[in-house]
Amino acid sequence: MREVDGGHWDDYRFALAVFRAGTVSAAARRLGVDHATVIRRIDRLERHLGERLFHRRASGYVATEAGQAIAATADAVESAIINGQSVVGRSAARLTGTVRIGAPDGFGSAFLAPRLTGLVERHPDLDIQLVATARLFSLSKREADIAIGLSLPQEGRLVGRKLTDYDLKLYASPLYLRRFPLIASRRDLEGHRFIGYIEELLYTPELDYLHHVSPAISARLRSANLNAQLHAAVAGVGLAVLPCFMAAERRDLVCVLPDEVTLTRSFWLMIHADSRDLARIRAVAEHIYAVVERDRDVFFGRR
Repeated sequence: MREVDGGHWDDYRFALAVFRAGTVSAAARRLGVDHATVIRRIDRLERHLGERLFHRRASGYVATEAGQAIAATADAVESAIINGQSVVGRSAARLTGTVRIGAPDGFGSAFLAPRLTGLVERHPDLDIQLVATARLFSLSKREADIAIGLSLPQEGRLVGRKLTDYDLKLYASPLYLRRFPLIASRRDLEGHRFIGYIEELLYTPELDYLHHVSPAISARLRSANLNAQLHAAVAGVGLAVLPCFMAAERRDLVCVLPDEVTLTRSFWLMIHADSRDLARIRAVAEHIYAVVERDRDVFFGRR
């Protein structure tokens, strides 16, 4: 197996993208090129190396042993480039480049998105990408530069720090509460309609919390999206366990059994160890830390 040479580094980058994404189309989107360009680059690298790097299958590209070795080499080169950029970044007056933030749908859309204004105005040459969706993000595969999660992974070359705890409470619309029997204690919850997650689509066990409210309840409407759950509760479909930072200030929701039902979870911020000293990533992470600290009360339903 040949070492990486300067003339073919860009092809190695394409191979690494396919290895991480699993399909040519996903790699093309990530690289900002068309499908045919990715295939052409992979074919050229295979001819240069005299090795087949991927098995072409209907479900995607599966790396051969040689492909895995090339991906590991390319990842090491990419890490060296990132570390080199960090040296320059420490003295750069203007931050440029792209920083992708992967965050849970509720935190990303309800809390973080409205609080990115200051960051965008301070760094006009920085391209911020906020991916707010219910999933885990792989920093090792560069799916995100900064990931917000509900727990700190035990494996991987990650640097993590707790952002904050946050409370969840039980909410329902005034319409629902007028139509259904009075709820004076947890015992009264049995028989009421609930909104919750689709169990087999839970991306983290921290979201499996309905049974903590009462073992006698189950969801009648399920969604993998927290925003969908909130809007269903507002429409009167049923009761939902929602984060206080999303629901506490809404006039179209009422907190049910506030003194009896409170769950607490945590948000963590994670960065890949190779990227933690990049100036642009540090700037975005520090902004997230700052807005969370400034507005910490909203996570507990206080203003």
